[in-house]
Amino acid sequence: MSDTLAPAIVSRPVQKGDHVFLVDGSSYIFRAYHALPPLTRKSDGLPVGAVAGFCNMLWRLLKEANEAGVKPTHLAVIFDHSATTFRNALYDKYKAQRPEPPEDLRPQFGLIRQAVGAFNVPSIEMEGFEADDLIATYTKQAVAAGADVTIVASDKDLMQLIEPGVIMLDTMKGKTIGRDEVIEKFGVPPEKVVDVQALAGDSVDNIPGVPGIGVKTAAQLIETYGDLETLLARAEEIKQPKRREALIAHAEMARISMQLVTLDRDVPLAEPIDRLGVRPIIGEQLISFLKAMEFTTLTGRVAAATGVESGGVEADGALTARAREAGRAATAASLFGSQATPPQPGFEDIGGLTPSGLAAARASAIKAIPFSHSGYETIRTEERLWAWIARATELGVVAIDTETTSLDPMQAELVGISLAVAPNEACYIPLAHRGEGDGLFTEGLLPDQLDIRVAIALLKPMLEDRAVLKVAQNLKYDWLMLARHGIDTAPFDDTMLISYVLDAGRGVHAMDPLSERWLGHKPISFDDVTGKGKARVTFDRVPIERASEYAAEDADVTLRLWQVLKPRLAAEGMSTVYETLERPMIPVLASMERRGISIDRAILSRLSGEFAQKAGALEAEIQEIAGQPFNVGSPKQLGDILFGVMGMPGGSRTATGAWATGASILEDLAEQGYELPQKILDWRQLSKLRSTYTDALPGYVHPETKRVHTSYALAATTTGRLSSSEPNLQNIPVRTEAGRKIRAAFIADPGHKLVSADYSQIELRLLAEIADIPQLKHAFAEGIDIHALTASEMFGVPVEGMPSEVRRRAKAINFGIIYGISAFGLANQLSIAREEAGAYIKRYFERFPGIRDYMEETKRICRDLGYVTTLFGRRCHYPEIASKNASIRAFNERAAINARLQGTAADIIRRAMVRVEPALEEAGLNARMLLQVHDELIFEVPEAEIEPTLALVTRVMENAPTPAVSLSVPLNVDARAADNWDEAH
Repeated sequence: MSDTLAPAIVSRPVQKGDHVFLVDGSSYIFRAYHALPPLTRKSDGLPVGAVAGFCNMLWRLLKEANEAGVKPTHLAVIFDHSATTFRNALYDKYKAQRPEPPEDLRPQFGLIRQAVGAFNVPSIEMEGFEADDLIATYTKQAVAAGADVTIVASDKDLMQLIEPGVIMLDTMKGKTIGRDEVIEKFGVPPEKVVDVQALAGDSVDNIPGVPGIGVKTAAQLIETYGDLETLLARAEEIKQPKRREALIAHAEMARISMQLVTLDRDVPLAEPIDRLGVRPIIGEQLISFLKAMEFTTLTGRVAAATGVESGGVEADGALTARAREAGRAATAASLFGSQATPPQPGFEDIGGLTPSGLAAARASAIKAIPFSHSGYETIRTEERLWAWIARATELGVVAIDTETTSLDPMQAELVGISLAVAPNEACYIPLAHRGEGDGLFTEGLLPDQLDIRVAIALLKPMLEDRAVLKVAQNLKYDWLMLARHGIDTAPFDDTMLISYVLDAGRGVHAMDPLSERWLGHKPISFDDVTGKGKARVTFDRVPIERASEYAAEDADVTLRLWQVLKPRLAAEGMSTVYETLERPMIPVLASMERRGISIDRAILSRLSGEFAQKAGALEAEIQEIAGQPFNVGSPKQLGDILFGVMGMPGGSRTATGAWATGASILEDLAEQGYELPQKILDWRQLSKLRSTYTDALPGYVHPETKRVHTSYALAATTTGRLSSSEPNLQNIPVRTEAGRKIRAAFIADPGHKLVSADYSQIELRLLAEIADIPQLKHAFAEGIDIHALTASEMFGVPVEGMPSEVRRRAKAINFGIIYGISAFGLANQLSIAREEAGAYIKRYFERFPGIRDYMEETKRICRDLGYVTTLFGRRCHYPEIASKNASIRAFNERAAINARLQGTAADIIRRAMVRVEPALEEAGLNARMLLQVHDELIFEVPEAEIEPTLALVTRVMENAPTPAVSLSVPLNVDARAADNWDEAH
């Protein structure tokens, strides 16, 4: 792109009466990044917020300069070339403490330079010199030629350049900086600024100065003694002992500081000032770049100003997109006033802070703003809705929330939508509220509400506008609701997912607790407006004024949470995890949920009868073993039988005094050889399969789609694994006969097949990779049977012709080690003595010592940091790994060991899910992804496209980690097609 954006050179000697504009590009990059809302390109998630801010600033500068009659004759944007300059040779600690640029800002540096070229403006930088030095040199040459100079910046280091004919312009604050403003800031005129800076130093740039002397004291000293050298020469005259001693002791450091802060006005410029003549904007070139960046609003403005068709804005009825935008702006001006949009609270320019410090400062600023409902509005007219849409469009960020009649987005009715554009500036748009009791409007809609079709038509352009960031809490629900009304919401941020990325494992991510934690505010609860229990009403029966207060506050809280949490992503190095593993999953999962999957009710009905018979038979066996009849489903009666009548060991009481009979207790007893606990476990499993699946699944069939639609939770586990509910399709047993029969009830539609694509032994492969186990890595690389290899290593049996029983034991150990299996557990699984199982585990670690090292290293890392990290950078927090309670500590240690493997596996399948459907679309294939179950993806595929789909899905899944992570161990995917899920799996 850069080749096509190289500006044409306009050579024009600088002369008296000219006006030279010099833009401090490096400063503006960081100011745009920190001062404006984040933004990513919808098509690929590329961070472009700073690029957008920079482009808007440059466009506004050129536009307003021309409108004000201050037309520049020469213009350039000046950048720093690198971190190392001649100042580092003077003082090796210069800027040494500056943090690395935020993770999501780095890819934007090059794009901003391309943006400057797209505007047809010279972009200047020189190795070994800072942008400030180049600006100083150009300023000196322009003044010498009799021209005026405007330095577009706010950096205090440039204030030394101000003199007659030279001013600074802070476009972000709309402020001009001249001699008076410099005196106000430093207490001295521009020509004395470097003397003050040399004494006061600068912690941001690591300029030492003189300890104990700040700007105010430095200004008093320079005012008294004239300049730095005179002050140092007469330092013994200073009356204050500490100040005198500091000046004498640090005189040389003050002189070095003077050299560091003094700008070089004689840089040997590679680009003469005469070649900075203003060049006309080439509309096609600039629009091409802006469209590539997907800056819709600015593209439209440039198209309107240059008369060049953008080609990317479609007409809507009688109004073109350009007219719509003008209409919104006019409406906003008349209803909100024409004042400039104020900066968002907490996002003002805060100098001298690290990214984490800046994030904390923003959080404090937002938290300090008290909540006030007086700025909330109920929208009842199109005019007012236009005004809010215009406001959101101009600000570029809006929080949204939908209010509905149900938690099921596939069947819920949309009742209203709330928006927030700033703290305490929120609204609610009622759409389908109904009366309550026996009043006139009990069955019909209440009056003074917008027609839902009209409201959706008005909101749709803004909700789909890529220049307006939509923020929501648990956005997937809102995305689905709006998608059902024909809206493709983009771009977006989800405060729940941001919190999850930052704090998975150390707190919940629902809105109310997040609000109390980060904002110190307890929001109006859902129960407060709908009631509880039998008195609860659906939201459409909530009075509009009460609903408005609740819904507007939700949007307000969401916006503030975003302002607090989003900066932490960059400050804590978690932006990539959010941008690549979390946010892109929202439309992927929402689309899967919307598609659903077909089931065969006849199979499920048959299975319910079969499971009931088997459960009845088990009950009879249980009664016989117990020696008396009792209610098998009663934990109390079971406890009395196990520990009271039969006297089994390990009994413990609950808080109510009853015997505890949870699954872990029954499993422990079963491991010790007791028959009754195992029978109880078998009965519970059958009963659960019947109640959860065979009896319940038909009730989940959607009345319109005739399919089952599960709901996926993105922020439910510490490791990043997805969970599903209503119904839960991820807990159907894989290896049991009953589980396989249930899977056979999930079927493809006529003319289609179900394709199951499953990662083979992915966690074992990741164990070999992360723990760096040479034998396992070699086996996977060569396609050797990993379980046979393990058996050979442990038992000395040749791989060729290995008995199946020996391989089975090695397989149990391989998988068991990952989950921290005990000797008890392995003994029960293999039906061997506990001592023998313990010997197997000991021998395993002797043959693969790297695995033990990995486990110990993981526990140490987690104890030190409180979290472990996946290969993709996801943090899984286990704060209780340092617990004094031995069982809690041991549980967290096992979880941390597993999290690095399971979390990385979860990240890999997420990357595959994000990539596979665009790949299918590009290949012209019609497969649709329906389900994700741990390491498996389920697709519905037209019969004629089976082979190419299998090949493509396999390729995408096996290459999912790249280029973010390069694995030395290959991934392997088993993909098959069949009429039902069981046969495909």
